[in-house]
Parts: sequence; structure tokens; C-alpha cells
Amino acid sequence: METLQKVTLAIALIGALNWGVVGIFRFDVIAQLTEGAYQPLARFLYIFIGLSGLMALQVLFTYWRREEEPKSTEEIQSTSSIKQI
Repeated sequence: METLQKVTLAIALIGALNWGVVGIFRFDVIAQLTEGAYQPLARFLYIFIGLSGLMALQVLFTYWRREEEPKSTEEIQSTSSIKQI
């Protein structure tokens, strides 16, 4: 599952870079490669990138969930012993 998350994150980043190029230079890389933004292949790629972005949200929420998990007793004891020094 970790590989799938990395791939979807990479695709979402590529899509974000494409939108950055659209915003700065008014040039759509995907539309240029597929000979138009409304071509079936271009629409498929836009949908694929959008779904990858949604799946990349799972990576973000998983990261946040890990940050909120309670620490193990060993970690708590090691931090308390550091505070005593």
C-alpha cells in the first residue's frame, strides 16, 4: 500500500505543477500533449490526476493520525529521564 501512496502523491504533484504552469504561463501541458483539453485522453488524465489527489489526502490524514497517537511508555520514560537531568 505504501508504494501506491507514493505513486498517487507523485501524480498529484505532477498535476499541481501542471496547474502552476497554467497559472503562470497560460500553457496547459496535458492539453498540449493530447492535442486539446477536451480530448478523451486529456479528460482521462485530468480525472486520473484528480483521483490521485484525493488518494494523496489519505497520506496526509495518516500522517496527522500518527502525530496524534499516544507515545509508548518507553518514549515517555526516556523523555522524563531527560527532563530530570
